[in-house]
Amino acid sequence: LGTKVDPTLCRADRMVGQVLGAVGHLPSIYTELEVSYYLLRRLLGVRTEGDKKGAKVAKLTKHEVLMVNIGSLSTGGRVIAVKADLAKIGLTTPVCTEVGEKIALSRRIDKHWRLIGWGQIRRGIMVKPAERS
Repeated sequence: LGTKVDPTLCRADRMVGQVLGAVGHLPSIYTELEVSYYLLRRLLGVRTEGDKKGAKVAKLTKHEVLMVNIGSLSTGGRVIAVKADLAKIGLTTPVCTEVGEKIALSRRIDKHWRLIGWGQIRRGIMVKPAERS
């Protein structure tokens, strides 16, 4: 694929997860997402002492920091509100995505990010891209 993007922007995988497209033809940009989510019953790859099974996954809590994977983009997020199977997550970097997109949720456990569940985007707070002059 040939583009006219400056190679210094693309080196060292800096563009991984970024969306590039014609103005007006890309999905909306969100800074906050409301997602319906499902948590795993047990953690993958983590064993509790003396137990063959993994540790149980705790419920999401307000102000908790998560890693949110949307497509190939990984970004941080802070849980703003939780209600039943819905969570509102404030993102550290804006994300170009669509309602209905699947996401993966990870939590920091013993200095490693561990998958704790997945979800689907329901709605969010959108940002308008700056107009070029």
